[in-house]
Amino acid sequence: MNWKTIIKKQQKQDYFKSLQERLDMEYREKIIYPPKDMIYRAFELTDYDNLKVVIIGQDPYHKANQAQGLAFSTPKEVKNPPSLVNIFKEIESDLGRPSQNLDGDLTSWAKQGVLLINSVLTVEEAKPKSHQKIGWEIFTTSIIEHISSEFEDIIFILWGADAISKKKFLDAKKHHILTSPHPSPLSSYRGFFGSKCFSKTNKILIGLGKEPIVW
Repeated sequence: MNWKTIIKKQQKQDYFKSLQERLDMEYREKIIYPPKDMIYRAFELTDYDNLKVVIIGQDPYHKANQAQGLAFSTPKEVKNPPSLVNIFKEIESDLGRPSQNLDGDLTSWAKQGVLLINSVLTVEEAKPKSHQKIGWEIFTTSIIEHISSEFEDIIFILWGADAISKKKFLDAKKHHILTSPHPSPLSSYRGFFGSKCFSKTNKILIGLGKEPIVW
């Protein structure tokens, strides 16, 4: 089994055909992020057989040149958005050292086995949440249900209400679920700061005999 097979299975379903038609039209007529060839980049970078952690966000960044197909990640030449700034603040507070990825590019996390996906994988420029309820939630829920069913001891990090709503699709007896408010400046002070999800994740991985993540 691999990500490509799982995605192709979804693409054959009626809901996804409708979603694809909508996306084809929107990419032709509007500015949509991320670039079309980066929509599934999280699955390309995180090896199916090395999956350790799933971090679920809301939808991609909606400003030019930010979204690159990995939740919360930006290209290194782009200024870090506020949510990512707060993620790095929590890493430093939690681990006692700065993140290894202060340039904003979280590709190295993905390559270590961290699947960085949003609940919704595309967005119209300057219109956050514009692609909610067009089918992406069905797709990402299917992916999450597959991971819950077919894997064991995956650590799910759910930030914010959209991500936490996926909790009901996870088998808490088989997996490790960490939740907190979203790292956005609007909610980070309600419990994201101090959540220590990075050290908690590595403690679980070490307990499982796995390599911890270099955050």
